[in-house]
Amino acid sequence: MVPLEELTAAYESAHSDETFQTELDTLLRDYAGRPTPLFFARRLTEHAGGARIYLKREDLLHTGAHKINNTLGQILLAKRMGKGRIIAETGAGQHGVATATVCALFGLECVVYMGAEDMRRQALNVFRMQLLGAKVREVIAGSRTLKDAINEALRDWVTNVADTYYLLGSALGPHPYPFMVRDFQSVIGRETREQILKRENRLPDYLVACVGGGSNSIGMFHPFLADESVRMIGVEAGGLGNELGQHAARFNASGGGRPGVLQGTMSYVLQDERGQIATTHSISAGLDYPSIGPEHAFLHDQGRVEYTSVSDDEALNAFEKLSRLEGIIPALESAHAVAHALQVARNMTNDQLLIINLSGRGDKDIDTVRQNLTTEDPEEH
Repeated sequence: MVPLEELTAAYESAHSDETFQTELDTLLRDYAGRPTPLFFARRLTEHAGGARIYLKREDLLHTGAHKINNTLGQILLAKRMGKGRIIAETGAGQHGVATATVCALFGLECVVYMGAEDMRRQALNVFRMQLLGAKVREVIAGSRTLKDAINEALRDWVTNVADTYYLLGSALGPHPYPFMVRDFQSVIGRETREQILKRENRLPDYLVACVGGGSNSIGMFHPFLADESVRMIGVEAGGLGNELGQHAARFNASGGGRPGVLQGTMSYVLQDERGQIATTHSISAGLDYPSIGPEHAFLHDQGRVEYTSVSDDEALNAFEKLSRLEGIIPALESAHAVAHALQVARNMTNDQLLIINLSGRGDKDIDTVRQNLTTEDPEEH
């Protein structure tokens, strides 16, 4: 509790400090590449045959995903607290890369914990982290994925709390992390609101984003929560099927999702009948986690945000569609949002607006997709 209380006090102080906010805004603009564009996906819109579809292009940020928004904010906080050693966890590797990047920028020691299974399927990101100077520590416990990497990072933090800052990557874990990460990621939604009002002179009808821990989605949704006309959908990983262990859909009650406590947070957790944390599956490493950020659990229970899931195969199909129709190769995580958004858009009218948060690009997933998807040469037909 002591390091969490110290972190809470430090963040409350930084949040109200104009100098801190100015430095963060400058880095987001000049280093990360904000604002990101809001792109009208004409061919995807024509394919769906319904709503006008826009993409919020977080994939164009430095390091290739929204994760840099949060790591820049937290690295400034770590500096403010006088911490010289940074630790992090990562699943898909994008948060690990973003953490290694900001540590290189500020000359700080960096250690990233990553499950052995995720290291296998995200080998490119492992090398990127090492190239940036980070030590990547393989976690072989449990399911050898994100949950286990967080366990090891928390153990490291409580052992080395005097000089170490834990830079957690999603809107989960103990307070103040969900609150803090949501604040740093809300730049996505603030920009989206300003951009769609400028382009269409009105707010969107739907926002759609993928949900693993939930940082990209809460960052998109939060600035719109007071707008009752804007409907929001979070898309979880449906994996291979409905049975416990085959998916990572925490709101799937028949599939093992119910309230529980994991890693300092009460939220929806995939668990067996005895309360043991279940193994999960998703083709996307970033969605492969048994719990979900607590603010998402609240929004679900309030009925403000709708949550659904799509399967591995549906995500792969959307991955290929977006690549071929718009020349944009998405992260497999983002492809889940694209898959469901296409279903929703088909049942909307052509004067309605739908925005997909394209949370990351797909470079990291090429090997996984190549193993699971047989592409056909269009010239052969």
